Amino acid sequence: MNGVVLMVVAAVVLAAGYLGYGRWLANAWGVDRDALTPARRMEDGKNFSPASAFTAFSHQFSSICGAGPVTGTIVAMAFGWLPVVLWVLVGGIFFGAVHDFGALYASMKNNGKSLAQLIEKYIGKTGRRLFLLFCWLFCLIVIAAFTSMVAGTFKFTPDAAGAVDFTKSYAAGCAGTISILFTFVAMGFGWAQRRFNLAGAREFVTGMVLMVLMFAVGMRFPIYLDLNGWIAVVMVYLVCAGAMPIQVLKQPRDYLTSIMMIVMIACAVLGIVVLGIGGRATITAPAFTGFTAASGTMFPVLFVSVACGALSGFHSLVSSGTSSKQVENEVDAVKVGFGAMVVESFVGVLAIIVAGIMFSDMNTAGTGALNGGVASTPFAIFATGVARGMQAFGVDGTVATVFMTMNVSALALTSLDAVARIGRTSFSEFFASTNDALAVEGAKAGAMKVLGNPWFATVVTLLPGLALTFGGYLNIWPLFGASNQLLGGMTMITLAVFCKCTGRTGWMLYVPVAFLLVCTFTSLGMSILGCLQALQAGGAAAMATSGLQLVFAVLLVALGLIVAVNCLKELVGKQVGSMPDEEPEWSEMGRAKVAAARHAAATADAEVASA
Repeated sequence: MNGVVLMVVAAVVLAAGYLGYGRWLANAWGVDRDALTPARRMEDGKNFSPASAFTAFSHQFSSICGAGPVTGTIVAMAFGWLPVVLWVLVGGIFFGAVHDFGALYASMKNNGKSLAQLIEKYIGKTGRRLFLLFCWLFCLIVIAAFTSMVAGTFKFTPDAAGAVDFTKSYAAGCAGTISILFTFVAMGFGWAQRRFNLAGAREFVTGMVLMVLMFAVGMRFPIYLDLNGWIAVVMVYLVCAGAMPIQVLKQPRDYLTSIMMIVMIACAVLGIVVLGIGGRATITAPAFTGFTAASGTMFPVLFVSVACGALSGFHSLVSSGTSSKQVENEVDAVKVGFGAMVVESFVGVLAIIVAGIMFSDMNTAGTGALNGGVASTPFAIFATGVARGMQAFGVDGTVATVFMTMNVSALALTSLDAVARIGRTSFSEFFASTNDALAVEGAKAGAMKVLGNPWFATVVTLLPGLALTFGGYLNIWPLFGASNQLLGGMTMITLAVFCKCTGRTGWMLYVPVAFLLVCTFTSLGMSILGCLQALQAGGAAAMATSGLQLVFAVLLVALGLIVAVNCLKELVGKQVGSMPDEEPEWSEMGRAKVAAARHAAATADAEVASA
């Protein structure tokens, strides 16, 4: 199979899905161009901050496009590349994009409520508390895993004497320096956006110039730290990204990161095309290897392994937790929710193509060592493959390697800071007595004044995540895929209840709900059986790993069943149209800014009329 042909076919299918199904879904649910979004009505200078369509898209895309589109797809190629491509295309359009857009839209129609708050409204308080506990624990695992991944990408490689091997460590040191610069440059860029009202081409060109300068400085002055040093740097960054007002650091950083990722996608596409012209873009990996691989049977392993790129429950936390508070116009919700997922699916296809082309270079099938150990992980295979394509159209090898190393770390880091923010809001919401999105951080007295404080909640969330980073998360990481897809199933069934209660069409959610619940419970059931067998065979020595996995798996099954049963009861019992959209809520800042904008528009119209 020619990689260029597969890439073109995938691009056409995904574009048709966005232009056709995405727009149809928006019309079916009633996207209103004239409605004032929560970002405008409830602007508070902290979490609610209206942004342009591209800025909101950048936040959503950079937050959701983490390790999954690369790691999950390449690992799942153990079944062959064809099943993975089919799941990415079908799942991305009819499952993932509907899931992401639905969570975003439902939140916007409910004054920016998070998914947990939507569960309380449509399901009940018990469901909200259970979900928030699950969500917070889920975030801790992701914080631990991704912090370890990012720090491992940046750490220096020692020589025989234990000192820095500058040749082998150069790309990692440059990428680490650029990441540090990113934090300060993003805050300056965000200030310039607000101070000089940067938008459109001016905003994009400014971002591009800053990116080029950061790469130039980073490659000139690389910083070399060991693993613990970079873990400390990442944690300091997460404290800031998690607690600061979103428009100060995270929003502008996501904008800059998206520029870098778009350039990466363009380089990957161009590299595949150039390799194809030279006859070097043939996918040598097998199209199909069978329904069973070393990791298990195709169902449910494929659908649990490939989350980001097809469907990931984590995306709903971003859609409802942060993105819904930034979308300036309801029409933009389709671009942000549906569009970002479609682009992520395309990244997943590119990862499959790159790994498929490089398959003949691998010493072992699937994710085995490449070229004698130069690249042995899915991330390394993807980065090496795209860098090779960049060199094919004239980019210097060192520049290409540094660029891809930075992109690999950015894929994890931008999801990591989103998880830190979602984790701290989940912590605060758990203790809140109100279901009001503005009230959690607005408490002036009592325990919620502390528990709702963003700095306190961020530190409390990061500390156990840091502890897990140094040991522990690997024991339960094998259950991450199932827990992530269980989260997706709970989101889908909540959206089905939302649609019925508000009188919207919801039949397109029923098949994904059934499939996800069956898939996740099957996966968890198999995990429980495997843990029991390991405990029986291994005795006390297996308690630290299989025992912990068993406890976690049983808790996930119990939580999933409770939420699913309650949701199904509500779905069957609720009357169509019994709970209309929430009445618009306003903040003082939002009311003042909307009034000022309306006054300015009326004045401009009057001047035009008088002229």
